[in-house]
Order: sequence, then structure tokens, then C-alpha cells
Amino acid sequence: MKRVIPFLSALLLLAACNTVRTETYQDDLVMPLEEGQTDSLFFSLSVEYVVTGMKVEVRQNINNAIVAQVFDMEGGEGTLEETAIRYRENLIDEYMNENAVLENGVRTWEDRLSGSFREKVKNYMNYQVSYYSFRGGAHGIQTLSNIVFDAKTGEQVKEADMFAPGYEQPVAQLLRLAVKSSMEEEDPELMQLVNLEAVLPNGNFSVHTDGVEWLFQPYEVGPYALGIVTATLSWEELKPFLK
Repeated sequence: MKRVIPFLSALLLLAACNTVRTETYQDDLVMPLEEGQTDSLFFSLSVEYVVTGMKVEVRQNINNAIVAQVFDMEGGEGTLEETAIRYRENLIDEYMNENAVLENGVRTWEDRLSGSFREKVKNYMNYQVSYYSFRGGAHGIQTLSNIVFDAKTGEQVKEADMFAPGYEQPVAQLLRLAVKSSMEEEDPELMQLVNLEAVLPNGNFSVHTDGVEWLFQPYEVGPYALGIVTATLSWEELKPFLK
């Protein structure tokens, strides 16, 4: 069942007091593999995007980047709805084809996608995409991916736009210290699982009033048991490396 929910995002108030209006595209599906069976494909989608309150070009830049990040699909261009429908159809085809010849095992899949605007800090607009996928086995996988937008242009802000050349190694050292400190405080045993050498500025960051937060996906810096690892560096720590 597809639907669009309009609302005003309090996080997107521009300096000129122009209110940016967003809507959320939603789609939900439960499709049994075969009639009368409980094995099913569970699919849910919830994607927030900009509708009004910005220049057309800015709005298009933001929405195009959201579509690209949420669906991560190759081939073809289209609106959010067109891409969402294509994603849904491809998922159904994949589910049916891969399970058609299976005789045993788990044949229930889950695919849950969501994207929403987060905190806005000065000219930075944060957007986060959450994805959960289950294809059988002991557990599913959840990932979180961030996009930072320039509110004036709608362009995606990269690390290289914020930091001066040569930032990678010193920021990596600070991130490793932050991960080590938080892990040891939370659960010292988990710290033994972390591969600190893999803790690097990875482009998956968001901007906040107290600093910059990086996310590391499951398996990126250690085994699944670590989950999603976060590390926040304060503006004071980052000051020597900012442009």
C-alpha cells in the first residue's frame, strides 16, 4: 500500500524563515511465497523528501541524492516514486526467483528501508538512511548511512569539503581514541573485537552542534557483535583540520 504523508519539518527552517515542507513516501507489502503459506516477503519503505520552500534546483539536488542513496540502484533515472516502484518490483522478482527452487530452510525475507532528515546545524542539513535486510541465517543486517547537504545549494557535503588536505591520518587517530574510549566504558570485552586500524574517516558522517559523528557499519571495524559503531569528535578537536 503506497501513500504520501505531508508534514512540516522543524529541522529545516531556513534563516530567512522560509519553511521547507517535506513529504514522506511510504510503501508496505506482505507477499506470501505461495498461497496459504507463512513464508513471505516483508517490505516496508519510508522516505522523506523536500516538496517546497527551496529553489527548484536546490530541491532537485537534494531529492536526487536521497533517491540515489536510499535505493542504490544502477540503471535508469526517475522520480522517487518511479524508482521506488522499480525497486519493489525487482525485489519481488528476486525473492520469487531465488526461492522457487528451494525445498527447505528459511524462505522469509525482510527488506526495510527508511530515510529522514535529522538535525540542521547552520548551513548543514543531515539526512539518514536506515536499511535492514534479512535473507535467512542467524540474523539480518542493519546499516545506517548519512548524507550532509549544503542548504544553500543542495549539494552533498563531502569530508574533503570540510577538512583541509592531509586531515585523514590525524583525524583517524582521534577517531580511534574516541572508539577505544567509548568501547572500554561501555563494555571492555567488546573492545577486544575492534580492529582499530580499520577505524578511518569513511565519509559516513553527520554534523551536529557538538561536533561531527562518524558511523561504522557492521563488519566494517569488527565482527557483527559490535553492531554499528559510532565516534564523535568535538569541534575543538577538529579545529586544526577544518578548512
